[in-house]
Amino acid sequence: MYSVKENKKNELIIKKSKFITYIYQIHHKEDINNILDALKSEYKDANHCCYAYIYENEMKASDDNEPSKTAGTPILEVLKKNHLNNVLCVVIRYFGGIKLGAGGLIRAYSSSCKEVLVNNIIELEDGYLIEIKTDYSNQKKLEYLIPSTHILKKEYNENIKLLVTANQDLLNKLNTNHISYTIKEKIKIEKSS
Repeated sequence: MYSVKENKKNELIIKKSKFITYIYQIHHKEDINNILDALKSEYKDANHCCYAYIYENEMKASDDNEPSKTAGTPILEVLKKNHLNNVLCVVIRYFGGIKLGAGGLIRAYSSSCKEVLVNNIIELEDGYLIEIKTDYSNQKKLEYLIPSTHILKKEYNENIKLLVTANQDLLNKLNTNHISYTIKEKIKIEKSS
C-alpha cells in the first residue's frame, strides 16, 4: 500500500483559471470532513472545491458543480493509478473566464493531482502508535533501538516518556531488550527500507 510522504500544496494556472491542490495523508476517517470544512471556509469565494479520497480502500469523489465526472473522478483515477490509500486530494478552482470543456477540465484536474504527488509517494506498512515510559537507565538503549524519525514526542521528567511509531520489527527489538510499551492504536506507517 502507498500513501503520501507529506501533506502538500500546489498551484497551477490553466487558461486563466487557478487550480489550488492539496494532498493529505489521512489517519482517521473523520479527518476528511474536518479538512474539507476548513478548506471550504478558507476558500469560500472559490468557484469549485472538488475532491477525491481513498481511505481503507473506500473511495469517494466530488465534482462540486463541475460537469459530471470532469473533476472528482479524474482526481480519483490518479490516486488509484498510483495505488494510494489513506489519502485525500482537494482541488480548489477559481474560474478564469475561459471555459475549458469536458476534456480540458479532466486534464486540468488530473494534472493538478499529478503535480502534487511528484516525489511525494511512500510505501506503507501496518504499524502502531506506542508510548514508552521508562527510567533514564534505558536512555542509551532507546537511542540505539529507535530511529529518531519514529519519535513523535519526547518528555523528560522523573522518567522518559516517548510517543513512537513502530512496526513489528521495532516491537520485537523492544521486547528482546525488555523495554515495556503501551500500544495506543494501530496505524499505517512508512515502510522501513
